Amino acid sequence: MSSSVTATCPFCDSPAAVAFVKEGCDICDCSACGHRFAALELSPRHVDTVYGDDYFTAGGAGYEDYLAEGDLLRAHGKRYADLLTKYTPPGTMLDVGAAAGFIMRGFADGGWTVSGVEPNAMMAHHAQSQFGFDVAVGSLEQYQSDTQFDLVSMIQVVGHFYDIRAAFEKASRLLCPGGFLLIESWDQGSWPARLLGEGWHEYSPPSVVHWFTPERLANHLAAFGFQEVARGKPKKRLNGAHAKSLVGHKIADMPLSSVMQAGLKLVPDNLIIPYPAFDLFWGLYQRQ
Repeated sequence: MSSSVTATCPFCDSPAAVAFVKEGCDICDCSACGHRFAALELSPRHVDTVYGDDYFTAGGAGYEDYLAEGDLLRAHGKRYADLLTKYTPPGTMLDVGAAAGFIMRGFADGGWTVSGVEPNAMMAHHAQSQFGFDVAVGSLEQYQSDTQFDLVSMIQVVGHFYDIRAAFEKASRLLCPGGFLLIESWDQGSWPARLLGEGWHEYSPPSVVHWFTPERLANHLAAFGFQEVARGKPKKRLNGAHAKSLVGHKIADMPLSSVMQAGLKLVPDNLIIPYPAFDLFWGLYQRQ
């Protein structure tokens, strides 16, 4: 482990020290606020290169067939829509990282009027053509709208922003006073993350470039005018094809990987697999 200063924190501009190196990238911890991030030179092109069509169709760290998980993702969106009835009636929402629109469709099932923003043009077109949803192509950091929403959702998105401070500022501006920000993300402080250390699967730059604990995320968001309302563990499901792709990607360089890969082939592609949510969390934050 190195203690050399290599970067400044994307939140508070304080110096950061290298915690470890992963995939040839320095993973750094801020000396002031504790934020953990990948020390990469990020730009708007980041989302175009990392989340191209292959991310949704080529397997590996992405999806072998994202569209095949449509029903699961729609149900995931509907679960969140049902959850939110405890805190707010349905209204207008912006889904950040909307992909093919399945999460949005689940929210629409729950009574929400949905819009989205998605950097991948192929996925955005699917949401537009199949569901008739209004989905802008691009990143949240560059998104422009005069509309103020009752809800902004970021489901498995917050770790990917190339300018996270700008993204949170934009989310705050896009929300009505009293509006809600819903985030689902991976928990850096969870016991699987602590147990696996540098081997935790979410340390995967350049795709994921920010890591949070629920407490640290709430502290960051407070600086942008948000107060935490609730948090919990999501119910996440994926199909066998996606699970095999993810596991196969992670074990590719491990001893006996060929034996394990052969075992993975026995898992049916359409098998529905509950994901153990030990290292996941959701948080709901209200704009003050």
